[in-house]
Amino acid sequence: MPAVVVTGADGFIGRTLCLRLSEAGYEVRKILSASTREDLRQSLTNADAVVHLAGVNRPADPADFMTGNRDSVVELISALRASGQKTSVVLASSAQAVNGTAYGESKLAGERALLDFAQAEGVTAHVLRLPNVFGKWCRPNYNSAVATFVHNIARDLPITVNDPEARLSLVYVDDVATTIIDLIRAGPVDAGFRTVEPVYDTTVGEVADLVRRFHSDRGQALIDQVGSGLSRALYATYIAALPTTAFSYPLVANADPRGVFCEVLKTRTSGQFSFLTAHPGVTRGGHYHHTKVEKFVIVQGVARFRFRHVLTQEVREITTSGDHPEVVETIPGWTHDITNVGDGVMISLLWANEIFCPEEPDTIFEKV
Repeated sequence: MPAVVVTGADGFIGRTLCLRLSEAGYEVRKILSASTREDLRQSLTNADAVVHLAGVNRPADPADFMTGNRDSVVELISALRASGQKTSVVLASSAQAVNGTAYGESKLAGERALLDFAQAEGVTAHVLRLPNVFGKWCRPNYNSAVATFVHNIARDLPITVNDPEARLSLVYVDDVATTIIDLIRAGPVDAGFRTVEPVYDTTVGEVADLVRRFHSDRGQALIDQVGSGLSRALYATYIAALPTTAFSYPLVANADPRGVFCEVLKTRTSGQFSFLTAHPGVTRGGHYHHTKVEKFVIVQGVARFRFRHVLTQEVREITTSGDHPEVVETIPGWTHDITNVGDGVMISLLWANEIFCPEEPDTIFEKV
């Protein structure tokens, strides 16, 4: 099993990276903040790669920037030389390495030390100048503004946005982990700078607004487009920041003698999801739509769907059950109903292509 040493393994990026490396079949040797130099030296024995994440970004004394960032790289180089191995190295640096600050200068010095070592010893070295990293397990009031936003908003606490138009470049922690694993797998290559993709160029105000919308929508059983890009990664970060008491939330179940109807999730662009139940012998529906389309899937029991064209009077009947699931669609201009023809409670999932609007329901009652 190939072995990877990870310094700063108990940090924000380290926790995700170590888990991902383990999932990918690597032996992960963790160097924690409390580990010693001897721990580092021993961990390098027969290691295939080292990922150096350890560093400081908020020391009490600015002089500690060099100690935590440059000198930690120098210490790693010394341990690598002592091992006599050509172990490849991935260094997590910062996009601030060129901004002239004390933090940036310390990161730049660490980069130079590693690249000089790699050139002199013929070692593969990758330098990642990371912008702001966000994702699950980030620490509020420490790792990034994103971490603070998701933590506070998830708890109905206030956030501070001094300049909504301030530019913000972000990379997602799992994209960082994927890039690092790909670099390790790539094998020996020339030393140099690498990038993590995608980089999300946004503003502080946009990020804050997105997280606020996630939180507000959740309370209304709404969901926006969260399947790709920044929204996907930021939504996962927000959900990961929820307190354990908020892992679930109630829905409104509309019950009557026929059974239950419950709206589960409403989307702004792709309709809504619901479920309904019916007791044996109960018929639900008896209406038609001009434009609305619905998809039913029976997941428990047996149901008979009946259709009648409101102009031609043509009829159609379909019987389906949870044992043999299939989608039954309602067709505009056909009045329809659904009857539980089984012995137990019937349960159906239901999708409609639009959110129900009480003012314009597009539902005209007419028996089949």
